[in-house]
Amino acid sequence: MAAGAAAGAGASAYSLGLANERLRLLEELEREIGAALQSAGTVILELSKEKPAERLLDRHASQFVASVQKVESELSAQIRYLTQVATGQPHEGSSYSARKDCQMALKRIDYARVKLGELSRTCEQMLEP
Repeated sequence: MAAGAAAGAGASAYSLGLANERLRLLEELEREIGAALQSAGTVILELSKEKPAERLLDRHASQFVASVQKVESELSAQIRYLTQVATGQPHEGSSYSARKDCQMALKRIDYARVKLGELSRTCEQMLEP
């Protein structure tokens, strides 16, 4: 029993580690969105000048495009992950499937108890003189 508890704690720590990694990736994504906005702001500010510096415009425009592409890619990965979780597909770090299996097993046990009780009562009635 202690080994099972230790294994459960290990699985829980593993799931927590994956959850923390997901949160870390979202924080990086938030920083990348901020960088994209900052690059876009710099480009707009430079364009508002009478003589914009083309090299600066090119550099910040390239940074903006790169940031947007990174954000789009990471958001797509997050959406794929959430789709897996929502559809119940097995995925790394989820205990949903195991919990659902356990709940179903407990319901089957309860049903078996009810049926055994009914069978026991029927047998007792048949054995009465």
